[in-house]
Amino acid sequence: METANGNGLILIETYYGDYGYRARALKQTGKRMMGYISAAVPVEIMHAAGFIPVRIKGDPKETVTKAYGSMETLVCPFLLNAYNLALKGKYDYLEGIVIPHTCDSVCRTYDVWKRNFPLPYYHFLNVPHLDSAPSQEFFKEILKTFVKSLEQFIGKEISGQDLANAVLAYNDFRKTMRELYDLRKPDQPLISGIEMMKTLVAVKALPVDESTALIRQIINEAKGRKASSPQKPLRVMLVSDQIDDTALIEIIENTGAQVVMDDISVGSKLYFADIEATSDPIDGIAEYYLKKVNLPTFYRDKGGSYDENLELRFGHLKRFISEFNVDAVILLVYKNCDPYGFEVPATISYIESLSKPVFYVEDEYSSSSSSAIKTRIEAFLEMLTQERR
Repeated sequence: METANGNGLILIETYYGDYGYRARALKQTGKRMMGYISAAVPVEIMHAAGFIPVRIKGDPKETVTKAYGSMETLVCPFLLNAYNLALKGKYDYLEGIVIPHTCDSVCRTYDVWKRNFPLPYYHFLNVPHLDSAPSQEFFKEILKTFVKSLEQFIGKEISGQDLANAVLAYNDFRKTMRELYDLRKPDQPLISGIEMMKTLVAVKALPVDESTALIRQIINEAKGRKASSPQKPLRVMLVSDQIDDTALIEIIENTGAQVVMDDISVGSKLYFADIEATSDPIDGIAEYYLKKVNLPTFYRDKGGSYDENLELRFGHLKRFISEFNVDAVILLVYKNCDPYGFEVPATISYIESLSKPVFYVEDEYSSSSSSAIKTRIEAFLEMLTQERR
């Protein structure tokens, strides 16, 4: 296992700056990598099959030059960017990619990936969009089909014990990540939002045991820090989907504010609940990904009033705002992202009901749009800072 010689954040800088660096090195030793798109894909099953799961990400600083020839332009800009990176060879160390049925953009680009970025293995994971009992049973069968597909690919059985061990490993990782998040609760957070984002991204292309050990090392390092200023900064929570770059957080923190919490699909959405240990691990995995990963593509059909429905969908935000003492929320949605776009009015309504200011911004997953966003966010945060004086 690679170590950081006493500085975990230095290693994080390497892994973040050259995403896939460690995965490529491990491939040279015989390890196998499996790519996946979206937080809806059970990494535990890929781990149980002997693969290191690698989350497909984009790069907002990278100009899209190759993707337009085979993918429509009115698609999620993140997906377009990530696909463009694949065509440029960024993910040539993968043996396959798993793509789930989440939003239409992800679903309808499966064939585009498979045809134009040929890999030995592709699998379409038919994730249901309801969390009802029939959906749960359906999803269990879908996951069993996924297991069988991987068994055929690797040429051996994936046992129940393999799955149980994977669940234990990832639950341990989730617990450790929650401990890292706790370091953001003090008035002077012990880890910055920029450092946290780099960490969240870097671990998406590492073996789970290395990720857990690295996070523990970072926790120990951060606990030794002293407050840099006696003044409490403006505390911001970031709500979005596939943010996997520090540009937005740099804009926020360069004003003196601190991003102390997130509700994003590479962050807290994955770490604030565990998979229940069940006699058949598939049962616990199915329950976790349908009920505990809060994505807007899942419909929570519980009836009740509008306010009750908001509480069901966004109640976790109230908990985060309280526990992390959040002063304001920035809500970012990517252009052409229908699931998150449709959620914007309800999300704003719920956050405002908690008496917290919320700023909504739409982005194109490109560094070229950051200057306009920068001006608007700086003005919003300056207004809040003036109100505190």
